[in-house]
Amino acid sequence: MYLPVPAGTRARFARLTVKSGTGAPVCVGELRAFGPDPAAARLDLGADLSFTPQELAAGAGFTDRGRPGSPITILRANGANFVRMRLWVSPPPGYSNLASDLSLARAVSAAGMKIYLDIMYSDFWADPQHQDIPAAWQGQDLSQLAATVRSYTQQVISAFAKQRTPVDLVSIGNEIRNGMLWPAGQVDPGTGAGYDNLATLLKAGVAGARAGNPPGHRLQVMMHYDQGGDNKLSQAFFQALSSRGVPFDVIGLSYYPFFHGTISQLRANVDALAGQFRKPIVIAETQYPWTLANGDSTGNFVWQPSQVPAGYPASPGGQLSFVSDELSILAQVPDGLGQGLFYWEPEWIPGVGWEPGAGTPNDNLTLFDFQGRALPSIGFLGNPAGVCQSYDPWDVPCVIGS
Repeated sequence: MYLPVPAGTRARFARLTVKSGTGAPVCVGELRAFGPDPAAARLDLGADLSFTPQELAAGAGFTDRGRPGSPITILRANGANFVRMRLWVSPPPGYSNLASDLSLARAVSAAGMKIYLDIMYSDFWADPQHQDIPAAWQGQDLSQLAATVRSYTQQVISAFAKQRTPVDLVSIGNEIRNGMLWPAGQVDPGTGAGYDNLATLLKAGVAGARAGNPPGHRLQVMMHYDQGGDNKLSQAFFQALSSRGVPFDVIGLSYYPFFHGTISQLRANVDALAGQFRKPIVIAETQYPWTLANGDSTGNFVWQPSQVPAGYPASPGGQLSFVSDELSILAQVPDGLGQGLFYWEPEWIPGVGWEPGAGTPNDNLTLFDFQGRALPSIGFLGNPAGVCQSYDPWDVPCVIGS
């Protein structure tokens, strides 16, 4: 719940008085004061909208307070300035390939937003559990793969530039904790084996991205790690790349609280990484549940109360509070090195599967309900008290319910 402070209020202290209707003791679990932070104005803020073309092709409709729109225009209207999109080499028909990404980029650019491209270097899903070499690249040794990675990356970045939708941020690989393009670029984080090969491939990708980038355009290169709440593992990974001379501009982290630790561990990690590596930090992927219910027949990643952190209910209000706290962490990273946050697939409602014939394990982690109606948490990029009051203007304190 939120208590708005009257406009123009200037104060150094706040007193909260709480009374119980029954006379029973009252406990306040946590009290926070929110205010405008100039650091928020420079953040890269948005979401991965890679499923948008498929959702629209499947007939999904999206609305925000009854007004129809696409996930792109709705996110833009709620404060987003960036869109993330993934790229697979040769996925099943309809999934994110170069042609569909170029089309999505045109819509993103028309909406006035920048482009963050996540290149997976795989025909389909790539993450710490699988980083498969594309079928067309099979049989190549390390040097051949490096040449292919460089050429492919250059062609991709050039294709975006040629249609006047240049890429602003690119990640060379997706969640590459265990390397990429297995087995050639596979890494054993426990022993450190494989980092030399991985560095060779990453350097090739960076060189290709730089070569494909149009003159005068600012392109930032990210290295994307998944363990956003684990500082020991995160530092070891980025130190392994830095010591091998892998050039990159941005540290990218995935942070899902049901996989990657507490939000206080996230804060400790981003602050420590900023201090050690002196590079901007982006939360490249994050999500939070708005319900524990399931919208289709595929089991969800989050389905039971024990998976939800204390203090953040599985509700639109819980989503809003959780992501607001992530943004506050980024705004306070030392030396202004907190750069941005991307919500992962807020539009992935039931109807499009993670693979052909399947459903979605994320339909309760979106920013739209199962019917495509924007939840109050769609306003996560704004003032949370203002968002709450706009949905519940007559009650003080205002509450974002289920």
